Amino acid sequence: MAAHDHFLPPPRPTRIQRILSPFVRFAHAESAGGIVLVACTLIAIVAANSPWREAYHHFWETPLSFRFGGQELSYTLHHWVNDGLMAVFFFLVGLEIKREFLVGELASARRAALPIAAALGGMVVPALIYALVNLGGEGARGWGIPMATDIAFALGVLALLGPRTPLSLKVFLAALAIVDDLGAVLVIAVFYTDHINWTALGIGGVVLVMLVLLNRLGARKPLTYVALGAGLWVAFLLSGVHATVAGVLLAMTIPARTRIDTAEFLDRGKLILNHFDAAGEEGPSVLTNKGQQAAVQEMENACEAAQAPLQRIEHELHYWVAFGIIPLFALANAGVHLSGNLAAAFREPVTLGVLLGLVLGKPIGITLFAWLSVRLRISELPSGANWRSIGGVALLGGIGFTMSLFISALAFPEHPEFNEEAKLGIFMASFIAGILGWLAIRSLPPVAVQDEMEE
Repeated sequence: MAAHDHFLPPPRPTRIQRILSPFVRFAHAESAGGIVLVACTLIAIVAANSPWREAYHHFWETPLSFRFGGQELSYTLHHWVNDGLMAVFFFLVGLEIKREFLVGELASARRAALPIAAALGGMVVPALIYALVNLGGEGARGWGIPMATDIAFALGVLALLGPRTPLSLKVFLAALAIVDDLGAVLVIAVFYTDHINWTALGIGGVVLVMLVLLNRLGARKPLTYVALGAGLWVAFLLSGVHATVAGVLLAMTIPARTRIDTAEFLDRGKLILNHFDAAGEEGPSVLTNKGQQAAVQEMENACEAAQAPLQRIEHELHYWVAFGIIPLFALANAGVHLSGNLAAAFREPVTLGVLLGLVLGKPIGITLFAWLSVRLRISELPSGANWRSIGGVALLGGIGFTMSLFISALAFPEHPEFNEEAKLGIFMASFIAGILGWLAIRSLPPVAVQDEMEE
């Protein structure tokens, strides 16, 4: 009997739950985030090429200021989205990176070797192709744009293939994309920082030490970390190091251990339920029964103690990021103006470098470095996978999108025309990579899935 068969059926849904149930089912689908992101991207492109083009751009340049004490932070809406809300996205990325290194596919050297090698190849080769295409040109600074993989889009394409996709491929792609994200964060911190305010950076360092000490002392309340995390973000914002890096550093300080283990949780849960049952005759409902209220509160405390703060925060943030922050980022950044001769636009070095880097560089780099890793006996292929399936996943690695758009904005702050060219390359490359990856994996023989199911 499966483990889930032991659970009681859920309580009868309320009227509002029945009304919202289709939206809840959609939100839980793996492809949902990618669908919303595509929709917001299309809205941004349509807006940027409509008669309201100027209004669209002016809206995102609206200034928004916050004052506390004698200090003021004043930036445009576009800046707040990219440096503020995206810090939350990078915080979630940091939580995923930490979880993978602690208990996931990156927790052991043997399992981590393949996705790390593949991600390294998927960063180096596209960057080299872009650099060669733009060698000596003004757009050379954008070499980091084709290095990134959009994990939400890539996994969304795999989800569209349903059970035909071996689980091992999804795990490999997720681990690869997480290592890829870590590489992108390092690139942003090291290569796209023009100047440093050492005083502000020093204050950020002090706040970071305080967060580490809180972790060591056993502080587990998310609000404590949020308060100090806001201070860390402000310090990095003023330091010159991109503020989103603060999100990743904050994630590294979030506690990842539970306060009680499985055996203790079971023992405590049984004891609490016994107390709840014994107190059941004293009142007509939980609202009027103090004994049952106390038992419910104790059970809530036990459940909280059995979960790591990292796990709870990651779960709570996922939907806000997937359906709020990332779509908003797309609305603010994906509005490229399609004017003139598009064929000529694709011959521009920046556009061509991004396009070739993502469509060719990504699959070549991922497959080549993965093959070398297996050939040198550093790693082994995932169960149920072969080189055809690895090649299909490598093609999906060319879906850059969110991270690529983000790095593009950092690479060309003084050259909006290069940013527009890069966006065009990102959109086209992500579309081509998604289609090619989908076709490649869909063409896999069903036996690949059956073999894995038999194992």
